[in-house]
Amino acid sequence: MSWKHGKRVITDFKDFPEGAYGFVYMITNLDTYEFYIGRKQLLSKVTRLPLKGQKKKRVEFKESKWLDYQSSNKEVQQWSNVEKVILTVAFTKIGLTYFETKALFCLGALEDDKSLNGNINGKYFKDKITEEKRLFMEQTISSVSSPVLED
Repeated sequence: MSWKHGKRVITDFKDFPEGAYGFVYMITNLDTYEFYIGRKQLLSKVTRLPLKGQKKKRVEFKESKWLDYQSSNKEVQQWSNVEKVILTVAFTKIGLTYFETKALFCLGALEDDKSLNGNINGKYFKDKITEEKRLFMEQTISSVSSPVLED
């Protein structure tokens, strides 16, 4: 299964810009239109023992299994009829975290019933946001007064 990024289909590591660290994605179930937003690193860091006579450990990078990746979410992993879209490419670990967080907030992942994202950064949780939204709406509705039309 390939990934889409804009009008392009991404099937190879070379399709990414040079220096890309990872990407933020959205996987959509085309049967139910449920979706999941996440991030994936393109390279994995591998630490190896030092060479004989050396003291410093060796650090190597290997390509992750990003092409076949289908999320860390167990339910999403079971989906078969999906669309996999790359929302943005990031060039640093910090950038990857930032753009994932931005996408989750901007696309309303915690407020949308079709989203399977349960939290953002382990700090903002869907059930707490849903309750906060309900309380906000109750307060807003009760504080709005209807204008009285006078002749």
